[in-house]
Amino acid sequence: MPDTPCPTDTLAIGRRVLEIEAAALARVEARLGDSFARAVELMLACTGKVVVTGMGKSGLVGKKICATLASTGTPSIFLHPAEGIHGDFGMVTRGDVVVAISNSGNTDEVVRLIPMIERMGCPLIAMTGGMESVLAEGAQVVLDVGVEREACHLNIVPTASTTATLAMGDALAVALLERRNFRPEDFAQFHPGGSLGRRLFVKVADLMHGGDELPVVAQERTLKEALLEMTAKKLGVTTVVDGNGLLVGILTDGDLRRALEQGDDPLAQPVSQFMGHHPRTIAADALAALAVAQMEERNITSLVIADAEGRPAGIIHLHDCLKAKIV
Repeated sequence: MPDTPCPTDTLAIGRRVLEIEAAALARVEARLGDSFARAVELMLACTGKVVVTGMGKSGLVGKKICATLASTGTPSIFLHPAEGIHGDFGMVTRGDVVVAISNSGNTDEVVRLIPMIERMGCPLIAMTGGMESVLAEGAQVVLDVGVEREACHLNIVPTASTTATLAMGDALAVALLERRNFRPEDFAQFHPGGSLGRRLFVKVADLMHGGDELPVVAQERTLKEALLEMTAKKLGVTTVVDGNGLLVGILTDGDLRRALEQGDDPLAQPVSQFMGHHPRTIAADALAALAVAQMEERNITSLVIADAEGRPAGIIHLHDCLKAKIV
């Protein structure tokens, strides 16, 4: 049996792979130029869809690039090149842009698509390491994703090259979404399910406690009355309002504990002596994910929702967001 490598050797292999791939990405970034800008302009001007094609590992990377484009506002489909030359090219129509991926640029199935793409009048963007290849010569724009070597010691297994190609695809997708001013609401339209969908769809208004559930106490009321309100509403906090019903403060469990430590019968004192002034608020139509971010940033567990006049309309608690699986 072969000797089992020691953990130190295994870690060294892992670090070497990451170093090689990081260096490959740095070289691709350094070569990025006008061709990238032209590729983005072609895709922005596309009146149809972006068709991504590639064989083998390039095809697997192409499928991920296709999915990223589609989910960020660029209609995109994947065409298997071997199927494309046997009928599936019918999914390509005039007005489409084709992105062909081949590390060598001479992959037979991909190359055989070039005349068909030309007859259809579709712009061809090549992502290849073969800058003098057949694919590069047949493309209107060539994106250089070539690497000096793969990350495996045999310099054979597609590793650094697929990483570089995938990163180039991400760069295209992000450039396109930013040029289109793609917003979180747009992204949400393509991701309605799962935790991502919840983060992008669920608003503060969907989770906040309002109406009879909202704890409110007037600032001239005693700390004891505020305690009773907090106990009744079970949120560990109460809003404090002035005579016009405007929000002037908030009393939390922490404020209450600190008050009780002072002695001198604090329960008989006005709540205004112990409340926190200038409480943090958030709009009812804000994303619940934003509420979570603000609570985490300020190390608090509740935010007040105030209406346009400054009256408390609700409270959102971190626990509400956890239950809704926003985090």
